Amino acid sequence: MSTGPGAPSAPAPTTHDPCKSSMFSSLRVRNYRLFFVGQVVSNIGTWMQRIAQDWLVLSLTGSATAVGVTTALQFLPMLLFGLYGGVLVDRLPKRRALLFTQSAMGATGVALAALTLTGHVQVWHVYLAAVVVGLATVVDNPARQSFVSEMVGPDQLQNAVSLNSANFQSARLVGPAVAGVMITGVGTGWAFLANGLSFVAPLIGLMMMRARELYVVERAPRAKGQLREGLHYVAGRPELIWTIVLAGFVSTFGFNFPVFLSAFADDVFHAGAGSYSLFNTLMAVGSLAGALLAARRGTARMRVLLAGAVAFGTLEIVAAIAPSLWLFALLMVPIGMFGMTVNVTANSSIQMSTDPAMRGRVMALYMMVFMGGAPVGAPIAGWVTDAYGVRAGLASGGAIAAAAAVTIGLVLARVGNLRLSVGWNHGHPHVRFVPREAQEQLAAAA
Repeated sequence: MSTGPGAPSAPAPTTHDPCKSSMFSSLRVRNYRLFFVGQVVSNIGTWMQRIAQDWLVLSLTGSATAVGVTTALQFLPMLLFGLYGGVLVDRLPKRRALLFTQSAMGATGVALAALTLTGHVQVWHVYLAAVVVGLATVVDNPARQSFVSEMVGPDQLQNAVSLNSANFQSARLVGPAVAGVMITGVGTGWAFLANGLSFVAPLIGLMMMRARELYVVERAPRAKGQLREGLHYVAGRPELIWTIVLAGFVSTFGFNFPVFLSAFADDVFHAGAGSYSLFNTLMAVGSLAGALLAARRGTARMRVLLAGAVAFGTLEIVAAIAPSLWLFALLMVPIGMFGMTVNVTANSSIQMSTDPAMRGRVMALYMMVFMGGAPVGAPIAGWVTDAYGVRAGLASGGAIAAAAAVTIGLVLARVGNLRLSVGWNHGHPHVRFVPREAQEQLAAAA
């Protein structure tokens, strides 16, 4: 997809031959390498806090709905203020904005650790911490997403976006495992403290970057109507709006894993925090594989996005009826892989299709829909889980995600004047959409 008109850029610190690019080619850029390493450390802490936070709320309340409320509060600010965060990101120096937001999130982790370790923590403290982190995320998320292009330039953008996801999922392999050991061994407070201190790494990385090696993107001046301008820009680009709509359905109804996995571990299989961490770890294995496969792909195609969403939803339905803990756990691997396929494909296709001057606002809209769906989906998932059981909750979420992908695929086919073509290619079934004219010509020739 087109990346839109380019912006003036500083000389790249390293030249790359596109024909020789590899799965890790963007790591040759020093600034991105510093960013990547810092995020590895911070992401491990983030996953530790996520596991500790969900388990602490469940321990304090005994309610899956309360876990859903915590998740909702963390993502509610993105839903309410995400677009305004995108406007700010397009106006502000992104590295300076990240220094502020990462510091704020680190301080929140340390404060929650102090309350927990001293025995004064209450559920409303966790709710408040979730809101504060959510407010910082309003600026942090679009700033991090759009800052990638300033570090690596357009040629390495898709590779860097995919590696960012692989980075996050690699940390997810370590974070839940360490969190499980800490929770059972010394308590949730130490996991919160580790997360707070982990933000030192990205702050050092940001300060060590060479400003002269960043690709310069002209910042938007302060003016009226910039929010409306961003919405009109997306509305006029079908490849953007339909991708965002699908991502919204999948995240709102299919990505409520803090609710589902904790309830499966506690209520269905009657296991402890170790099994909850195992589910997250196995899902991370699949997610890492999905991110690395995305890094190898040269383009982000809509058919990959649609197929990934259908497979993701279908596998959730299968997992919902899994009779044993180990079968359920093994299904987390392909669920993670296809979930990450949806995430990375949507993210990279949107960034590569967006004008750099609009990227902050467009990415804010995407993140608002993708992450902001949690305040709607998590309480619903928690209510369905408490009322009808977690199996019904997981199956209904998967069914909605798969149905949305099929519906959007049919809509796009109709809008693009396409028809479904089913045939055989070298002895294998071949299913694809082709222009109606081509289908009619094939039928006439036959």
